[in-house]
Amino acid sequence: MLAEMQNWYPDLSFIKKDNPEIKFAVDIKTTYRDPTFPGHVNGFTLGSHGTYFWNRESTKNIQYPYSTYLGHFCLGIIYTRADFTDIKETEIYKVNELEPEYTKHKIGERQVTTVENLKSITSVIKDFDFFVAEKWEISSDHQGSANTANIGSITNIQDLKNGKGTFSLLGEEWFDEYWINYGSASMVIGGKTKKITKLKDFLEFKGRSNLISKIVQRQTKKKNEKKNNNSTN
Repeated sequence: MLAEMQNWYPDLSFIKKDNPEIKFAVDIKTTYRDPTFPGHVNGFTLGSHGTYFWNRESTKNIQYPYSTYLGHFCLGIIYTRADFTDIKETEIYKVNELEPEYTKHKIGERQVTTVENLKSITSVIKDFDFFVAEKWEISSDHQGSANTANIGSITNIQDLKNGKGTFSLLGEEWFDEYWINYGSASMVIGGKTKKITKLKDFLEFKGRSNLISKIVQRQTKKKNEKKNNNSTN
């Protein structure tokens, strides 16, 4: 079943025909390979950690209450963005065989180039790669975007395919508890109150420092740049 509204979670709800109590959530997510960070992608957003996530009986912006799904999966699509250095973004092409009733040879300050017929359209993306993983398996401990309450993914391509996210050694329960409390729980560090937005801090807050070693560390772009700089010196 497709989501009734474009901005609802999930994109697809799979429901067993003879037992509607058995259902799975599948979100389709796309991202591109990062040309400045080999082996990594720009990152996915894995759905909201807002109302329907912490109130698991809520029907706000979700097809069915979160708690009614037996599993939450991500169908990930990774692609490479095509290099269009030879094509001007402001250039317009008009195809004679598709010509409408009226014709303009100039639109604003942009010149229209005419071709006789349409033989091909250059794709803006290429080299597709697909994988499926449970959402918690590929989650990081940081938001996927700065201005919305979205869960962010890890970015290493092999780790995404193998489900080796930040919580992969801790389990789904810690993923749930961390993201339910993300940015709302606070702790005192150095005499100052700080909202918890890092998994390490959250485990300390919960009195489970013994689990910090199970956090799967991720390589960041800054660390990668530093490593490359050191290797060239």
